[in-house]
Amino acid sequence: MESLFPDEAPPAHAPPVPLAERMRPRTFDEFVGQEELLARGKPLREAIERDLLQSIILWGPPGTGKTTLARIIADTTKARFVSFSAVLAGIKEIRDVMAEAERLRRSTGRRTIVFIDEIHRFNKAQQDAFLPRVEAGDIVLVGATTENPSFEVNAALLSRSKVFVLRGLTTDEVAAILDRAVNDASRGLASQSPEVDPEALRAIALYANGDARVALNLLELSVAAAPSIDGKRQVDATRVAQAIQRRALLYDKSGEEHYNLISALHKSMRNSDPDAAVYWLARMVEAGEDPLYIARRLVRFASEDIGNADPQALAIAVAAKDAVHFIGMPEGNTALAQAAIYLATAPKSNAVYEAYNRAATDAHNDVAQPVPLHLRNAPTRLMKDLAYGKGYQYAHDQADGVADMPCLPDALVGHKYYEPTERGFEKEIKRRLDGWEAIKKKRRGA
Repeated sequence: MESLFPDEAPPAHAPPVPLAERMRPRTFDEFVGQEELLARGKPLREAIERDLLQSIILWGPPGTGKTTLARIIADTTKARFVSFSAVLAGIKEIRDVMAEAERLRRSTGRRTIVFIDEIHRFNKAQQDAFLPRVEAGDIVLVGATTENPSFEVNAALLSRSKVFVLRGLTTDEVAAILDRAVNDASRGLASQSPEVDPEALRAIALYANGDARVALNLLELSVAAAPSIDGKRQVDATRVAQAIQRRALLYDKSGEEHYNLISALHKSMRNSDPDAAVYWLARMVEAGEDPLYIARRLVRFASEDIGNADPQALAIAVAAKDAVHFIGMPEGNTALAQAAIYLATAPKSNAVYEAYNRAATDAHNDVAQPVPLHLRNAPTRLMKDLAYGKGYQYAHDQADGVADMPCLPDALVGHKYYEPTERGFEKEIKRRLDGWEAIKKKRRGA
């Protein structure tokens, strides 16, 4: 049967391979960074070079060498190497590879190393398909992920794998990679005779934020767009800045970084550090976090960590939420910053938070205590006949505006849930409570 779409003739000149792919390290000697894992004598490198690798998960941010390391494993091992992309592969492809791995192991004793890029994108059923073959020893699993494996990889698969954490590259390490690319004649850019200012290389390295792929892509773009002067392409910091425009910050609003940053904001405010608080806030806002989510966290912080040490804190946090809702973004960013700085510099007390937790524990664990009769409302004759409201003392009729009647159930009389600190306004609250308690004791004694 003839196709309606005949094959097109192959292009005379295939498009060039991107610089980041050409410069991908092929050996450990070319690998930059991750020395704590891959220096000579380190267990991971030893296992790879001696072809004794067991199932591993490589966890780290983009552009830190996860796929490169997998390719080095492929070039080093005598095992059959199969590479998957979790974005493209389906359950059928997985099962076919697993069946072939089992057959190969039984017939020749040769094992299969299966590399899964972005393993966090596989669902539970897809991850489960690997488990029997991992347990049987038919495959060695090498997974790469930018997400926390604790949340994204099945517990059963995770327990059978060793997790190695790859860190983001330092600025100096990225600069070294860029310098190599500029001066490499066979795989890099040296054939284009670029002249790249050290300041420009440094600007690219800073922009990349630890991601070698981003750095190499930007270097390639900057050199390609640079004017040729006397046969040399001139790249300076100004041209790099034009290519950069604006950095897309590393952030995933549904992933671990989301929780890391909000945790950093919360703990910086708790530790009364306004500089750190406004920095983490800016990181979230500039990366596109929902401003109302941040505002909700500020409101919670005002009650949980400040409470009555500064009652104004809650009002300011709620005002920031209203301001963000009213004027939107980006104008609302200063309202959030004002609130975060105020909360960071306010006196701290978690007495309200602790009081509620203690009361909630009693509410859950004890038998539901009846409301004392003197605190009950008595809108009907029957209720009055049953002594509802009997013995109630109207506080406003008392000399000091406080009565000595108990307001807790009989079984809980004397319990202290709220214990104000000596910080901020709670010092005044404590003075009042101590004074009222002294008045009540005096009256009981009388």
